[in-house]
Amino acid sequence: MTENYYPDLSPLKTGLAGTCPRCGRGRFFAGYLKVARSCPSCGLDFSFADAGDGAAWFVMLIACVLGVGSILGIEIAYSPEWWVHVLIAVPVLIIMPIILLRPMKGVLLAQQWKTNAHEGRLHK
Repeated sequence: MTENYYPDLSPLKTGLAGTCPRCGRGRFFAGYLKVARSCPSCGLDFSFADAGDGAAWFVMLIACVLGVGSILGIEIAYSPEWWVHVLIAVPVLIIMPIILLRPMKGVLLAQQWKTNAHEGRLHK
């Protein structure tokens, strides 16, 4: 029986694209954040996928640093009225996490598959 050949793909590339970490062709997500059951192209079972809160934590870190940094930078440089801050801060602090969450989850799950990471267990 011959085994299929799959190229060594970058978890960053497949995760950002939302494609299968093994073949790079099938879709990894069945919805915005819902992981598909398996790859329609190569048949890889996605039951291994468990990012927990990792993606949300990284997205919050990135969005808060960029969001608060831009708000403080605008305040120091221009000292605008309060409503200008609202017009800038609300989209940055709400839209940026929405845009970043799916790619970040894809990268973490692709890295999980690549390294064969599993939940830690104690041996008795």
